[in-house]
Amino acid sequence: MTIRDRINDFYNRFLSLNGKPEEIARAVTLGVFIGVTPTIPLHTALVMVSCLIFRQNITAAMLGATIISNPLTIPFLYLAAYELGVLVLGLGANPFVLADYDIRSILEIGWHILSPLMVGGVILAFLFTVPSYFITCHFITKMRNRNVEPSEPAP
Repeated sequence: MTIRDRINDFYNRFLSLNGKPEEIARAVTLGVFIGVTPTIPLHTALVMVSCLIFRQNITAAMLGATIISNPLTIPFLYLAAYELGVLVLGLGANPFVLADYDIRSILEIGWHILSPLMVGGVILAFLFTVPSYFITCHFITKMRNRNVEPSEPAP
């Protein structure tokens, strides 16, 4: 499947979603929020559970999570989240050097990485969700209006 085929498939799936543009945009925004957070092994499960709790469209939310969190964007998102978390928490640079090669040292350095990553990820998620809602609403409305055939005037 070529890139063009994938884009057309994505476009057709997006337009075929049922619901008002605002409802779809809410679901996409939920997916974007989860996609930006550094919870990569749990994205699918978090999207599904969140959609069931908040009664949102699972397909739209998965599209939102996939758009924002993919192999091309993840390294940049994680780096930005970590750096933002370090800045917000006021932590110094972590050289990632282990004092001893035991489980306690590994866990300790893990928390020095995980806490700024999570804090920065949640802040980035909030920054991404607001624009994603309005962009999605605009995009869906525009594309649906473009695909509606004009009706003939009544005689």
